[in-house]
Amino acid sequence: MKVAYTAMASVRQVDQARAQATNMLANVSTVGFKESYRHATASVKVASVAFSTTYQPVAASKDVISLKAGPMQSTGRKLDVFMQAQTVLGVQASNEQIAFTRRGDLRVNEIGQLELGPGQLVVDDAGSPISVPLGQELEIGADGTIIAYDPELPEAPGAEVGRLMLRDASTTVLVRRLDGLFEPANQAGSGGDFESGPTPPEILSGALEGSSVNVSEMLTQLLDYNRTFESRIRLIKEVRDLDQAGSSMIKMA
Repeated sequence: MKVAYTAMASVRQVDQARAQATNMLANVSTVGFKESYRHATASVKVASVAFSTTYQPVAASKDVISLKAGPMQSTGRKLDVFMQAQTVLGVQASNEQIAFTRRGDLRVNEIGQLELGPGQLVVDDAGSPISVPLGQELEIGADGTIIAYDPELPEAPGAEVGRLMLRDASTTVLVRRLDGLFEPANQAGSGGDFESGPTPPEILSGALEGSSVNVSEMLTQLLDYNRTFESRIRLIKEVRDLDQAGSSMIKMA
């Protein structure tokens, strides 16, 4: 029975890893998509008729974000931003919580609000959605400052109309939310801002970050997970067969 408990726990853990690897591969072309990991393992007490204290290992459920940089894709578009080092961008989630992302394909919607490609509103340092004047040409500085220029007055100086919420996450553990955005691990489920780290957050205009998923590495991992999953299932079947054989011998005796 102890072998069966251990094997079943391993099956569940491998199944979680397979699902995660499949999700990574599905997002290999998603702008700013970041890898994550679930390496932590915890021992959990389970009910057992054979032993008073039975524990089995389970995979931790937190989807911790790896901020390893993806490839830079030059676009020349002024509202595309590439986040340097471990900089993340603040946005408003669909439930109006503050969350973060590495996606940088910004655009202006029909009412003059700055948003990402999927539609999340981009927020300023105070956590409020950023509104910009319609019909203006926008430029975004390395520190996130947004400057608007009137195309009909090319000689006129630009005016600052907002500043992106940029944070350095080098000292903050981020986890993936159900909506795909990031939030601090100690605020999981509630969203919210966090204190920026020691490195000044910085962006580069005119470029996007590609997915950080390594396709060949992820495919290799997925094959390994599949082989491990199959071997654990075979082990459980063998234990079941041995248990049935033992029961038959006892009945015969």
